[in-house]
Amino acid sequence: MRRDVRPAGARPVTLLIGAHTPEAGGIAMAVRRAGAAGMTAVQVFTAPPQYYGEKVGVKPDRLARFREACAATGIPPAHVLVHAGYVLNTASPEPEKWAKAANGLAKELERSTILGTYGCCFHPGSAGKADRDAGIARVADAMTRALEAAPPGTTRLLVENTAGAGATIGRTAEEVAAILARIPAAQRGRAGYGLDTCHLFASGHPIHESPAQLAAVLDAFEQATGEPPAFFHLNDSEGALGSNRDRHRLIGEGEIGVEPFRWLLHDRRARGVPLILETPQARDDWADDDASADAYDVRMVELLRTLAA
Repeated sequence: MRRDVRPAGARPVTLLIGAHTPEAGGIAMAVRRAGAAGMTAVQVFTAPPQYYGEKVGVKPDRLARFREACAATGIPPAHVLVHAGYVLNTASPEPEKWAKAANGLAKELERSTILGTYGCCFHPGSAGKADRDAGIARVADAMTRALEAAPPGTTRLLVENTAGAGATIGRTAEEVAAILARIPAAQRGRAGYGLDTCHLFASGHPIHESPAQLAAVLDAFEQATGEPPAFFHLNDSEGALGSNRDRHRLIGEGEIGVEPFRWLLHDRRARGVPLILETPQARDDWADDDASADAYDVRMVELLRTLAA
């Protein structure tokens, strides 16, 4: 087990805590809502997640509003994580669906790079009834295509682990590592992965049992891939351990409980990477010009800061 223990009296490490804030009014307003909640990071969509978005660009006025919001809130673009559309299935064995997903992923990375964000994360998708190894190869091929087409920059393309429902790819450290191992050396530096706590738990990783068990799970991913996670999604789980249910709950109101998040926040791998809540919000009636913070987001951020102290 590898776990950092700070000496008594040491100052807390500044963590990049944020959430996927409401999207009404666009990415600039999402950043402003994160700032209002006291966040130091944020996650956004750059296009509606129910669509492939392969034709959506970043117009100059949109870029300017985003940069203004980042400057006003003190959340730099380098602390912004983009989440790709849910509809993208880069593991699909159907050529037309795969091509649309690959094109959509490439456009996601293009937009994210133009905005200067930290990274773009995505769900690898499902191989359906086809061979899992072939599905892993298709995910890697889509990532490679996106990376080769991306504008110059440091924005990374990050595959996210899955809850393991059906034939979804990426439920284990070995599958995530296999995807990344297929990325050509020239593009590998801009590729990586992140971990969702709900997905880990739902796919059978016992991160709730003890600090040692949590560290062992993180060790397994780091050893398999050769690198630590590039981000974490901090979500409690509605489903039980191994349920394969991707249903998020507020921290402390699900099956994982509060303490595992304390253990994670004190792990060295939580430092310097976006720690993003994707938990329920108190309301869904946001006006485009309403930059106020969501009450649940504020509560969760305060809880995480308490756990990290």
